[in-house]
Amino acid sequence: MKAMKVEDVRKMAAEEIRTKISDSQEEMMKLRFQQVTGQLTDSSRIRLLRRDIARMVTILRESERAAVEGA
Repeated sequence: MKAMKVEDVRKMAAEEIRTKISDSQEEMMKLRFQQVTGQLTDSSRIRLLRRDIARMVTILRESERAAVEGA
């Protein structure tokens, strides 16, 4: 699976981003369990997911900060 693009995340609503972050964190937890038990075949997925989560959190914070500063 490819990493999410910044443009795609910026087009999402704030609640949609929060939902996507939550889903990604849950998937990350499952992947970590698979890694520990030796069942994970594609370990690069963890890295991509971690970066996607960071990207979404950053964009969410930027939009929240812009809303506060604009008000």
